[in-house]
Amino acid sequence: MIEVEHLSKSFGDNHVLKDINFTFEPEKVNLIIGQSGSGKSVLTKCMVGLHQPDEGEVRFNGRAMDKISNQERTEVRKEIGMLFQASALFDSLTVQENVMFPLQMFTKMSKEEMLDRVNFCLKRVNLENVNHLYPSETSGGMQKRIGIARAIAMNPRYLFCDEPNSGLDPNTAIVIDNLIHEITHEFGMTSVVITHDMNSVMEIGENIIFLYNGQLWWKGSKEDILATDNPEINAFVYASKFMKSIKEVHKKGI
Repeated sequence: MIEVEHLSKSFGDNHVLKDINFTFEPEKVNLIIGQSGSGKSVLTKCMVGLHQPDEGEVRFNGRAMDKISNQERTEVRKEIGMLFQASALFDSLTVQENVMFPLQMFTKMSKEEMLDRVNFCLKRVNLENVNHLYPSETSGGMQKRIGIARAIAMNPRYLFCDEPNSGLDPNTAIVIDNLIHEITHEFGMTSVVITHDMNSVMEIGENIIFLYNGQLWWKGSKEDILATDNPEINAFVYASKFMKSIKEVHKKGI
């Protein structure tokens, strides 16, 4: 469980986050949605310790990040897996070396143990026999899956994903959504996903917050989104023709 309590963050006169309170539930896919500039990325960076909040705190299973020692904070960060928007793979390293990187940095595993873990993670994301390829030799969808394999290499308790479907075609985006959903439940993780993709929201959104002008404007499940009368979230959700058609079907009770 990740608890965010009275979290605020400003950059100069720009108040990006304003008194955010929310619980990201364990073993669920928690989504952060909202327009560009609403504070989604800043909230996530505050949660993982890349930004220091001006007020409030973040607790990982009861451990307040601003109240524990540096060593304890390092241990919490080892429990966090990250999937970046652009995959952020090292171009000069092979697939195997990319997935092995956090194991080399943060564990005392033997080379054989690390290789076993790499192969397990690659198999879990349906990528086998690609160990010695370089990122440039793989597709965008494969790079996302390699990024997921690296993110779960340390067997994290928490998985953070920043726009995991960015730049992907619809079919590949579904594959990535399904993987995130599956590994969240399979490994009992708390997943936090930033997304603009309403297909993802409707497919895997189990616990959702909508940020608007730096405030927590709405929260609920994917089912709740179809029933809400909140004008700001409706304007965001039903901007696409696809979601408008979903709303009409829901209204008719089909």
